[in-house]
Amino acid sequence: MSYLAEYIWIDGTKPTAKLRSKTKVLADGAKPGTWGFDGSSTSQAEGHASDRVLKPVASYPDPIRGGDNVLVLCEVFNIDDTPHESNTRALLRPVAEQFAGQEPIFGIEQEYTFFQGARPLGFPENGFPAPQGGYYCGVGADEIFGREIVEKHLENCLKAGLNICGINAEVMPGQWEFQVGPVGPLEVSDELWVARWLLYRTAEDFGVSATLDPKPAQGDWNGAGAHTNFSTKAMREEGGYQAIVTACEALGAEGKPEEHIRQYGAGVETRLTGAHETAPWNEYSYGVSDRGASVRIPWQVEVEKKGYLEDRRPNANVDPYVVTRLLVDTCCAALDKAGEA
Repeated sequence: MSYLAEYIWIDGTKPTAKLRSKTKVLADGAKPGTWGFDGSSTSQAEGHASDRVLKPVASYPDPIRGGDNVLVLCEVFNIDDTPHESNTRALLRPVAEQFAGQEPIFGIEQEYTFFQGARPLGFPENGFPAPQGGYYCGVGADEIFGREIVEKHLENCLKAGLNICGINAEVMPGQWEFQVGPVGPLEVSDELWVARWLLYRTAEDFGVSATLDPKPAQGDWNGAGAHTNFSTKAMREEGGYQAIVTACEALGAEGKPEEHIRQYGAGVETRLTGAHETAPWNEYSYGVSDRGASVRIPWQVEVEKKGYLEDRRPNANVDPYVVTRLLVDTCCAALDKAGEA
């Protein structure tokens, strides 16, 4: 008896990578192994030397096909067994290993927007819907669009064994969010990419597309982000508030805001304007319960003097391997230096 393995990988499209996948039929008992693909069709090679290699790194039950079928997340390698330049997971691996003793964990809030044709789902053919205000966590057919797809996506993620921990309608019609975590940097990044693949694949069955565009509708509408919640063991322990402040200060140290922001997703300046619950992209700030700051310390964290921070700057289209690497590298190094790890 054979089963199907859907090989999923991140391509080399710039400035924002896309997901690709293809199916392999495997004999019962056989494990998904390395496989090849045409890199010239995914912006990862040129036609005269187009072979690229897929190496499985994680496997999940396939909730769409069911049965013994699986989703196989892969890293992309060159034929000389070096990571391809588009393989950002390979850059995260040594950083995650270096600071594993600090036990960093993440929860990422993935916002996205459904489109039907050229307009966000719920936008009328002519003109615009009522101003934002009632759509966030709303209920009713006059304010909520796409719930059937969202519920099916949640079901698929849970069947795949992903650590998805919530969903909600967002501020604009057709805009939603799901959250993945709290788990380690590699796990949260792997699962977010798979959850994105499942989002696109689920919406496909409804004739709807999903986009991670950071500003899907121009005008007085919120953009779409991937707020990234981060903590270390020291932050979570009693008295961990000082470690949180140290991390926030490190994120604002000379050169760090620029280093992070330029890797937080294409088009970040269209979303981080200082309006719509954002800080300006070229200014850094942190504060308690402040959704207009670059980094927010939740109110309960200040009360309990331990917990986590929320980096509100990453775009919906950010590469999770990149944002987790940057946060671990910047914050954990600062905690080590301060003797607070």
